Amino acid sequence: MIPVKTEYSCFIVDDNPVDRLTTVSFVRKYPFLKIDGIFDNARAALEATEEKLPDILFLDMDMPEISGLDLRRQLEKVPACIFITAYPDYALPAFEVNALDFLIKPLKNDRFDLSMNRLRHFLEIYSRSAGMEHKIEEENLFIKEGHNQIKISLHNIIYLEALKDYTGIITREKKYCVLTPLGNLLREKSFQNFIRIHRSYAVPKHLIRVMNSKEIMVDNLSLPVGRTYQDDLNKLINR
Repeated sequence: MIPVKTEYSCFIVDDNPVDRLTTVSFVRKYPFLKIDGIFDNARAALEATEEKLPDILFLDMDMPEISGLDLRRQLEKVPACIFITAYPDYALPAFEVNALDFLIKPLKNDRFDLSMNRLRHFLEIYSRSAGMEHKIEEENLFIKEGHNQIKISLHNIIYLEALKDYTGIITREKKYCVLTPLGNLLREKSFQNFIRIHRSYAVPKHLIRVMNSKEIMVDNLSLPVGRTYQDDLNKLINR
């Protein structure tokens, strides 16, 4: 089993001193986060990455010279990025550069805690994905974890979750992941029984029990339905 990191490094970048200190105080509440850099401008943060690339970026959006969006574009190899801004209209551009989350100032404890739970889940799977390989033979998926090879029956998969450059494989017993984007995995012949229901999710067609315009029930789990996938789902249900 590939060991999972227990501590992840982060950079905090915000040109407003009060907002910067506020983000620092929020981040320090979470033991799995280690602050390796606090910057009042994007260029200083960019220069610091020449020595060490962090696991997470906490970025303000509106900064002089280099914006948070531009900094993220230049640091796309950093696994996780969370934008913290006073401008809600930046949400769409943020997710177009693979932001994990988008928080509105002033920060609120409950919302920040939700974001950190999501961040921890993302980083744990990302950490496990290092060195993972997979292959498909007939009705089984084989995942390599270090020196071990795990056999998963495709019939035991409840759903697939898109996690940037890799895919979460969720069974009734455990969660796994493979270093393959969800779209690529669904092109495999063995996954033709799966249907994409959302940008982030795909499920086995035979497990779909109940569906409405916003969600479906799969094996007693509720998963969201994306608007662009509703027509394909309706055709499946009504045929």
